Amino acid sequence: MARNSQAVGTYLESLFGLIGQTAVVTGGSSGIGREMAVALGRAGCRLVLVARRPQLLQETIEHLAKFNVEAAAVTADLADIASLKATIEKITSTHGTPDILVNAAGVNHRPHMDDLSEEIWNTTIAVNLTAPFILGQAFGPRMAERGSGRIINIISQQTFRAFGNSGAYGVSKGGLLSLTRSQAEAWSPKGVLCNAIAPGLVRTPLAEAVFSDPSKADAHAAKTLTGRNGVPDDFAGAVVYLASAASATVTGQTLFVDGGYSAH
Repeated sequence: MARNSQAVGTYLESLFGLIGQTAVVTGGSSGIGREMAVALGRAGCRLVLVARRPQLLQETIEHLAKFNVEAAAVTADLADIASLKATIEKITSTHGTPDILVNAAGVNHRPHMDDLSEEIWNTTIAVNLTAPFILGQAFGPRMAERGSGRIINIISQQTFRAFGNSGAYGVSKGGLLSLTRSQAEAWSPKGVLCNAIAPGLVRTPLAEAVFSDPSKADAHAAKTLTGRNGVPDDFAGAVVYLASAASATVTGQTLFVDGGYSAH
């Protein structure tokens, strides 16, 4: 019996479709954040992209237009609380409370601990941990009041193990995992599911220092079970899954998208 493609499409839409929902994606103009934004948009979301660099934001908006995805851009410095709160006000007044919040923005300064300055510490914690906290506090309770929502935080292998001068970066990502669990505890009883995604080594601008040394990149690839490092496209399905009805009882968890890097 021939399969009914329309029935298959309807079933997949019921699981993974996001038509009519609004997603806020920080770091949505490059790397993993951009590919997640594209995936959410192609699954039906309206997008609000938040990042520092207007040119990259505009390039991403133009790319999304090829798929007829409705998207808006907000330029913000997430290390600056005043800028962050102005961003939240702009999002709320223009788009209301989002259905999905993806915290993908990050900084990746990793000097040796001997050389870790207070400035780098403060900036890293501000962008990687404090900004997701403030955004969560702005939208999480409103999502809970509505009875539905998704918060997806992007963490790191340094959340779980120290290597490559983890320093402030590892601390910030460890804190972000704990924040994810706290958010899940607080808001999941009211329908807001909060999860983390843990990449392996992924070829993005943040990781270019590693990829500029082929021996280091190859050493990381050898630690995976797939034999390769990640690319941003690897995260499209993961973010749609965690944002959609397919993950209806998944909360407080970490989804490893790392080619088996963490299995060793």
